[in-house]
Amino acid sequence: MKVLLLMGLGALFFAYYWDDNFDPASLHGARVLLTGVSAGIGEELAYHYARLGSHLVLTAHTEALLQQVVGNCRKLGAPKVFYIAADMASPEVPERVVQFALDKLGGLDYLVLNHLGAAPAGTSVRSSQSTRWLMQAPPSWPWLRSPANAPTLSSERSPSPQAPPLPTKAFTPSPSGLGFLLRPVTRSRHLQMNFLSYVQLTYSALPSLTDSKGSLVVVSSLLGRVPTSFSSRYSAAKFALDSFFSSLRRELDVQEVNVAITMCVLGLRDRASAAEGVRSSI
Repeated sequence: MKVLLLMGLGALFFAYYWDDNFDPASLHGARVLLTGVSAGIGEELAYHYARLGSHLVLTAHTEALLQQVVGNCRKLGAPKVFYIAADMASPEVPERVVQFALDKLGGLDYLVLNHLGAAPAGTSVRSSQSTRWLMQAPPSWPWLRSPANAPTLSSERSPSPQAPPLPTKAFTPSPSGLGFLLRPVTRSRHLQMNFLSYVQLTYSALPSLTDSKGSLVVVSSLLGRVPTSFSSRYSAAKFALDSFFSSLRRELDVQEVNVAITMCVLGLRDRASAAEGVRSSI
């Protein structure tokens, strides 16, 4: 009897939390900035928002593909569709993209981050060189760039290059507190594209999302939870995204800032390019 009672309570629990309360009408007229829309998931997301009557600002790297998606969104019924071709690997671009969206739409209700950069050129999937981007160092840390400049390790103390001091001011959990991640540093194109640009876009859009009690959607990957062989670059960026936005969600909650953060963790996708990439590594 107790077992049946527990099973019944469990069924009620799952029925309550798995109930789909999504109202398509809630997206009618919503102001959406969506990145990485030239193909794949981003393109399909753009079409879904268009069918539901959202006002859209779309961005991707390739303008010709972007224009095709914009045309299709207009045919599907999107009231307003604007686009801006942008390379998120450039540090100055994310802020400009958000400002463009704010100017065109007057604010934001949804920020959907989906863009993804390719692996650094000239690196083989199975080569140790594929992790060289992790060793790029600020100019004030010369020993990371040249082993010859490394501090001497001995029993006697010897002068060593002085590393930059760590920040002494504690990070205050607030939307404006994200600025510490945006200070000028030597960064790889890969990290800028796949992680830092997400932070920059969020930093720039948070004030508007706070005003509208909006939502932030981040498209991530299972490789940000479960790393695999030959995925160090990709997994590193996805783990960083998961940690950053999970922490930000808690910080906003503590401050009672009503901005929802949703992490979309995608599994394996049946794509020809993915299959070819795996085949070349075996």
